[in-house]
Amino acid sequence: MNNKIDYTVANVIVDKLIEADVDTIFGIVSIHNMPIYNAIAQDGRIKLVTARGESGAVNMADGYARTSGKMGVVLTSTGAGAGNGAGSLTESWNAETPLLHITGEIDSNYIGKHKRYIHECKDELGMMEAASKAAYQLDSPYQIHDFMSHAIEEAQSTPTGPITAIIPTNLQHVKLPKHEVIETATQVEQQDIVIPEEVIEMIVNSKKPIIWVGGGVIKAGATDALQHLVNKLQAAVITSESGKGAYPETSDLCLANNSVHPEVIKLLKESDVLITIGTHLRGEDTLNWELELPQTHIDINSNPEHINKNYIASKSIIGDANTVLESLNHALKSKHVQIDESYVKQIANIKAQMYKVLSDDVSPYNQIAESMNQLLADDDIVVRDVTVPAYWWGNHLIQFTKPRTSVYTVGGGIGQGLPLAIGAQMGTKQRRVVNMAGDGGFMVNAGELATLAEQDLPVITLLFKDGGYGILRYLQSAAYDYNEGVDLHTPDFKMLSESVGIHAEVVENIDEFHKTFEHALQLNKPAFIIVDMDKVGPTNVPYSEDEAYIESFRPQEKF
Repeated sequence: MNNKIDYTVANVIVDKLIEADVDTIFGIVSIHNMPIYNAIAQDGRIKLVTARGESGAVNMADGYARTSGKMGVVLTSTGAGAGNGAGSLTESWNAETPLLHITGEIDSNYIGKHKRYIHECKDELGMMEAASKAAYQLDSPYQIHDFMSHAIEEAQSTPTGPITAIIPTNLQHVKLPKHEVIETATQVEQQDIVIPEEVIEMIVNSKKPIIWVGGGVIKAGATDALQHLVNKLQAAVITSESGKGAYPETSDLCLANNSVHPEVIKLLKESDVLITIGTHLRGEDTLNWELELPQTHIDINSNPEHINKNYIASKSIIGDANTVLESLNHALKSKHVQIDESYVKQIANIKAQMYKVLSDDVSPYNQIAESMNQLLADDDIVVRDVTVPAYWWGNHLIQFTKPRTSVYTVGGGIGQGLPLAIGAQMGTKQRRVVNMAGDGGFMVNAGELATLAEQDLPVITLLFKDGGYGILRYLQSAAYDYNEGVDLHTPDFKMLSESVGIHAEVVENIDEFHKTFEHALQLNKPAFIIVDMDKVGPTNVPYSEDEAYIESFRPQEKF
């Protein structure tokens, strides 16, 4: 316990974070969290990273957690400050990121009085509850030990997610009497899971197995066990977007995040067993749950709440992905699995054709993906913001071979790429990070360029400049045959970047990209590459969406 004479609530918060192995906190100082900031700074064991907005600070903590595997921590102000972080909290909720959001509140004796106390919010607890996995408010300073322990445990418990801990300002600097908390509870390890023989036989007798992998495999550290299972079965591997990197996308067996490709849909119809592991089977991966899955479906998930939520499985196994896969591999060890070589060849052919068609369609931008695949190390990280190049070909042509190297915005909010990338790099120290962004979305958190420069991190931003919101421009034109609010006035991004001391280059010809990107990587410092899409030119085949999706934006006869 801290031996300072003035041992306060804020000091307890610091000690609890240290116990939880927290080494970095992202945030913004304010009058409503200053006692906590002061305690962290005086203690000196935790690095404080000052963002330029609460939204960016939450994203940074999120990116940190996704790449490091540790809990991310963010510290914001009350009222408007906490509200600014709400959108980014919904992103971490969608991604099920273990994240602790510590925020202030107005003095406790004014909460709920609606007296318009400075920075008051009508219902901060309710607002944070809506944006987080859960939100808690400290009512008594003498309960801070249990309060912090519970919040930290909840953030890291299945299903992981953002927990907001609200601590009124006047309670933060309350002096506490000498008090020692003795915790006697011990962690109970999950017992070995016995896989029913019926499930084993389903798998052994399968001729066309498919394994669909989600982010739960990565969070459980189950990638080695997954590779063992895939090698044994020679199964096709599909990943969710969160599952990218759980199995090497360079393998001929890996169809990656292409579940709605026509040939993969056909393969799913032909499959005689599907094993889903640690995935929600989200709408974007299943044509909004219209995708037909094999009748024999074995679902493995650590969260009972996800069982049969989006699809009904024929067999469900509740448990940590690594524990279940280790047990499954052990059960299969003595079993003979008949490999259908024609099926293995079919998977490889589907993959080769799928990638060739996409590469040809998006040319000349396929050369950017090729350069990234050649020049990036296996453990370098690629963050994709919501922009057509990242969504269309970045998610598919850039190949990931290791877990925690792929970061994307699960909830679909624009502009979160840069702060996610900053946090991702801080969570991995020596590894390089590339952030793919569009010029429209980038401006949402453009101020975090100053944070990047201040921290001097090797993050490269690839900015695809098309003068606005490219995806919305396309959807408006397709659905309504007009454009409004999508063509934007944007700054000179080279000057903007250089104004904060970040090296910047403009690519106007695709042949320039490889050399420019290679130079940026060699700098091992912040860098900014603007790809001028007007100068580079259009793709071979224009971007398009399914007509049914376009129709959903037009006036409807029925609800």
